[in-house]
Amino acid sequence: MGAEALCRGASFALGIEQSSRACSVIRQNWQQVARPEQQFQVWRGDILQRLPGAGGQKFDCIYFDPPYASNLYQPVLEAIAHYQLLPPDGEVAVEHDPQGWAMREIPTLEACREKNYGNTALTFYCLASKADGLV
Repeated sequence: MGAEALCRGASFALGIEQSSRACSVIRQNWQQVARPEQQFQVWRGDILQRLPGAGGQKFDCIYFDPPYASNLYQPVLEAIAHYQLLPPDGEVAVEHDPQGWAMREIPTLEACREKNYGNTALTFYCLASKADGLV
């Protein structure tokens, strides 16, 4: 998704991936599509340990696609909210099994919309003040 964002003109993309081999592939792919004025970083490591390093930055769009059976959904969304990584008009796109996951309440995030694609769903979250009336 970072390559797609760069192709669509994002000024900055950040990827966090646990696998060093995948990090290398991501870097190579992003180098091929990034224009000279665009910047990107690929961080290797556990997302919950790396997210604090992104604190202080704002991301217009965060795409989160963990392994469906993982227990990462809730803690990562809580960390995104805690580190205030979204600007007022930003959103988090979460890919998940449409039957297998539902976010527990996070006071600052609300579902804006959801798209289902067979056995895959994307739920978009935005800051609670922006979600009113959009679900």
